[in-house]
Amino acid sequence: MPNKRRLDRRGFLVRSMAAGGVMCLGGCDRLTQSPTAFRGLSAAEDVNKFLQRLLLTPAQLAPEYPASDISKLFRANGSTDPQDAGYKALAANDFADYRLRVDGLVKQPAEFSLAELRALPSRTQITKHDCVEGWTAIGKWTGAPLAAVLDRVGLMPSARYVVFHCADALDDDLSGKYYESIDMVDAVHPQTILAYEMNDQTLTIPHGAPLRLRLERQLGYKMAKYITRIEVVQSYAAIRQGGGGYWEDRGYEWYAGI
Repeated sequence: MPNKRRLDRRGFLVRSMAAGGVMCLGGCDRLTQSPTAFRGLSAAEDVNKFLQRLLLTPAQLAPEYPASDISKLFRANGSTDPQDAGYKALAANDFADYRLRVDGLVKQPAEFSLAELRALPSRTQITKHDCVEGWTAIGKWTGAPLAAVLDRVGLMPSARYVVFHCADALDDDLSGKYYESIDMVDAVHPQTILAYEMNDQTLTIPHGAPLRLRLERQLGYKMAKYITRIEVVQSYAAIRQGGGGYWEDRGYEWYAGI
């Protein structure tokens, strides 16, 4: 998640295929008020998604690194200390009363405590975090695969997207708590986890405690922190401004593949 300020549309990758092979192109465009320009950006985003999905198999992993590559300094992206009263009460009790609500287009809506999430099969991965602001860092993450959580509740046939509702609020002219969404291809990817540990330590508040998303094939703002609820939907068009995420409502691309 970017810091609380309006940023230019960047971190934008367009992958194109040439007759002699594959060439990756990076680009960034300043948002304008021109509907034509905005449609052009949206079309390029679709190309980015289509070609990345074409070039990568659904289960292909993002690069993973040895422990010796873990960054000594890993900045906390986005908000670092949610002021929501409910969140602060949970934090004061070391999240003993925390419950993750999973509902929407699922067969059995459920709530999971941290202990129940930790009891699920876990995955540990050492990966690079790419922030839209231009910095990177390598960290070790442990958590429950999102696919395992979705298996527990069961998906309805109409389920298309997973929406993450969060406790942190970023205030500006379109105020509201942070949220993000991904499609089912990314939801069931092996490296898509609900992380509760970072570098072999319980996740800290600046880094998203008690639970944050790790989505290793996309940029950092897609990796929601302070998750309180997961909602499975057919479409995110009716949620908030309809962009599918806090920053997407403000002009960022919904698909931030790297």
